[in-house]
Amino acid sequence: MTEIVYVHQSGQRQHVQAGESETVMHAAVSNFVDGIVGECGGDLSCATCHVFVDEGWAGKVGTPSPDEEAMLEAVAVEPTQFSRLSCQLKCNANLNGLIVHVPEAQ
Repeated sequence: MTEIVYVHQSGQRQHVQAGESETVMHAAVSNFVDGIVGECGGDLSCATCHVFVDEGWAGKVGTPSPDEEAMLEAVAVEPTQFSRLSCQLKCNANLNGLIVHVPEAQ
């Protein structure tokens, strides 16, 4: 299991256990994390699972694909260098404790 920490706008931290190879988006939706919608179900076609990867974790999640970068241009909140679509982040032992910040809108 991989622990993912979702930080809400209020500062509240929601800890979720995710299965190996489960995406950060699926873990959020399965555990009712407010602010992660995932309308397309993880097909990289809606950008409603936008998160900001905590700066300390940015180097561990890898870089977005060109398709993900294109979708990040359509997010509701201005993307930053730490923006990722959580449907593209697969959980594994190296990401245990991953911290992502949930934007104010999707």
